[in-house]
Amino acid sequence: MELFYRHYGSGQPLIILHGLLGISDNWVTIGKRLAEKYSVYIPDQRNHGQSPHSATFDYSSLVSDLAGFIDTHNLRKPILIGHSMGGKVAMQFVQDHPDVVDRLIVVDISPRRYPPRAIHQMMLSAMLSIDFSIVKGRQDVAELLGRYVPDKRIQLFILKNLYRPLPDVLAWRPNVHTISEQLDLVFDDVPCMKTFVGEALFVRGGKSDYIIDTDIPLIRSCFPQAQIATIVGATHWVHADKPRELCAVFSKFLGRHCEFMPDATGEGD
Repeated sequence: MELFYRHYGSGQPLIILHGLLGISDNWVTIGKRLAEKYSVYIPDQRNHGQSPHSATFDYSSLVSDLAGFIDTHNLRKPILIGHSMGGKVAMQFVQDHPDVVDRLIVVDISPRRYPPRAIHQMMLSAMLSIDFSIVKGRQDVAELLGRYVPDKRIQLFILKNLYRPLPDVLAWRPNVHTISEQLDLVFDDVPCMKTFVGEALFVRGGKSDYIIDTDIPLIRSCFPQAQIATIVGATHWVHADKPRELCAVFSKFLGRHCEFMPDATGEGD
């Protein structure tokens, strides 16, 4: 599958994988900072953003897409950064292709299986509830979303997936129906069949419960060199809550300075 992507900078390749219902745009601000030292690629994963839709949506397929992306662009020893669902794709990829990747960074997810999260089903239900034959504009969609999702920040995150395929027509970019039908697969574990002996960093949000202390032995059994960093005050959407602090953690791990400079893009998934 040929994925849509954004590219910035030059040097060693670095790939950033967004999370569920995210898009490449969510990581542009941080990606541009990293692009001062690296050749940064930020793809939309299948069924998301401007990448193709598919009836198949599982980690095997997402990993296959990433392998194809790396081959197509002839990327040698890339650094992988993955958030949430993207973090599981990155973990599974290094399990399947341990010699391809230089270093691994996982943001706020562990290899374990997770119970279903109500917030994701709420977001998908809200998106599926929109009848685009009757809405006139973005504000109409926002008002309808508010019936399901009272949190304004989550509303804004969902609205980043809105676009106009025609001048007078609104639609969702993600394949919402397939994602909703196969949502349980997103919570699957990453089987630790091999250990990744390369350098790895796991970043967790201090206000998040996606990586808890009891996850750390599992993480280190799969990734023996894993460092664990906690960003105080950040929720699961670490890159949106604390981008400056996240850049500092990346800089320390990578050994290259990444100075966060906010702009109009890059709010998180």
